[in-house]
Amino acid sequence: MKSEELRGLSVDSLEEKIGELEDEYFQLRFKKEMGQLENPLQLREKRRVIARAKTILTEKSNA
Repeated sequence: MKSEELRGLSVDSLEEKIGELEDEYFQLRFKKEMGQLENPLQLREKRRVIARAKTILTEKSNA
């Protein structure tokens, strides 16, 4: 998910999106431990998207 897409969301929508992304990240970690994750780079990308979303949420909250 790109920064522009995240910036277009409201604060409430952004909080929901972060929750969804964290759930997806948890599922990816679980698959990795089970040996079913085909592309381990998905973990890094998902983690970075979550960080990006949290940064944008903080920017909107402080503005």
